[in-house]
Amino acid sequence: MALPDKDKLVKNFSRCPNWEEKYLYVIELGGQLPALADEHRQDKNLISGCQSQVWIVMQTNEAGELSFAGDSDAAIVKGLLAIVFSLYQGLTAQEVVELDVRPFFTALELSQHLTPSRSQGLEAMIRAIRANAQQLS
Repeated sequence: MALPDKDKLVKNFSRCPNWEEKYLYVIELGGQLPALADEHRQDKNLISGCQSQVWIVMQTNEAGELSFAGDSDAAIVKGLLAIVFSLYQGLTAQEVVELDVRPFFTALELSQHLTPSRSQGLEAMIRAIRANAQQLS
């Protein structure tokens, strides 16, 4: 997955002069997520609490690092998913449990621009990933 790391994300967002540019960048990030195989579009991977349909698949490699795959039927949500994946990618399950990514969304100046339903959906995605990581740690 060719998503930017945390520092690059913050840097790229800081270069966006306004919310519209940030919004377009979020959608662009979502477009970088590989297509999710139909076999992963099942209820066990569907995130409850999101207005849109969101699927998240987590896998662990031999080193204990997590990798993520996912999709959404909404472009902006898919972009938020890409950001979340960028923040958690390559961490161990324990590191995911310990890392609070919410400050990154504040640093990216996204939090104040998301609608309440999008904010709730983002929170649901983060909770689901951390809960799954907790089971793996």
